[in-house]
Amino acid sequence: MTWDTIKLNDGNEIPGIAFGTWTLGNGQDPIDQVDQAINVGFNHIDTAQSYRNEEEAGVAIRESGLAREDIYITTKYSGLNGLDIEASIQNSLKNLGVQYVDLYLIHHPRLARPDIPTAWAQMEAIKNAGLAKSIGVSNFAVEDLTILLASAKIKPAANQILLHPYVHARQAPLLAFSAAQGIVSEAYSALIPITHQPGGPVDKPVGEIAARLNATADQVLLAWVKAKGAIAVTTSSKKSRLEGYLAAGDLKLTLADIAAIDVAGAKGARREAIRKGVRAAAGFMLFTACAFRVYALLAAA
Repeated sequence: MTWDTIKLNDGNEIPGIAFGTWTLGNGQDPIDQVDQAINVGFNHIDTAQSYRNEEEAGVAIRESGLAREDIYITTKYSGLNGLDIEASIQNSLKNLGVQYVDLYLIHHPRLARPDIPTAWAQMEAIKNAGLAKSIGVSNFAVEDLTILLASAKIKPAANQILLHPYVHARQAPLLAFSAAQGIVSEAYSALIPITHQPGGPVDKPVGEIAARLNATADQVLLAWVKAKGAIAVTTSSKKSRLEGYLAAGDLKLTLADIAAIDVAGAKGARREAIRKGVRAAAGFMLFTACAFRVYALLAAA
């Protein structure tokens, strides 16, 4: 079960797959699920202020018995409860029960207040203080990264973004820009084509590849993420699926496989754009018809 460790631009290394706590909620359930993920073999836990389960993730990490250096922890500044970046990292460290996190991200560019350069300088101070080994961003577009890099003393190590075949064409310029700047991309929601949008064009190539490799569709999509040079951030409450996600690191997709998924993803994106256009046009026509009817009634009164 091989997921490569990736070297970041600051010299630190990050595991190629992470178990994310985004959808786990709070209470005992996320503790149990993080514990299960660690026991299965995940050594990278991805959480955030806004997920409201940093404390639960910390409990599971402590109860695992792993040495701190054997578990990689990512969390994010989400502006929760109006806390600024400096207060938030202290809050997150307390919740997680650790002295430092391995990767600290600004969760979204709109949270970079009062502006991106100022917020990034605060992130650099956190790294320099040893509270985070690496710092990065999430959901930043090319224009956001460009603003950040113009004044940065330390480059972001990573940018965690939405990435699956149906958004790949849209995200490709961002992937290329990040790679050129030495910024590692992390992919969340990579399994959306089969979990939330089944029946689309991606199903066919993914199904054929899965059959040929004796794999599952979700494994093929995670292997596609790896082939794009990105880190996969994923989750499941089922042990068998988590084991499958780790095994996906051994899948070898051909260039033809990757291209087939890319083409199908672009086709699906175009279909969705057309559907949205049709819905918008229909809504406008309905609004216009209603407005005309009201005008006619008023004119007749």
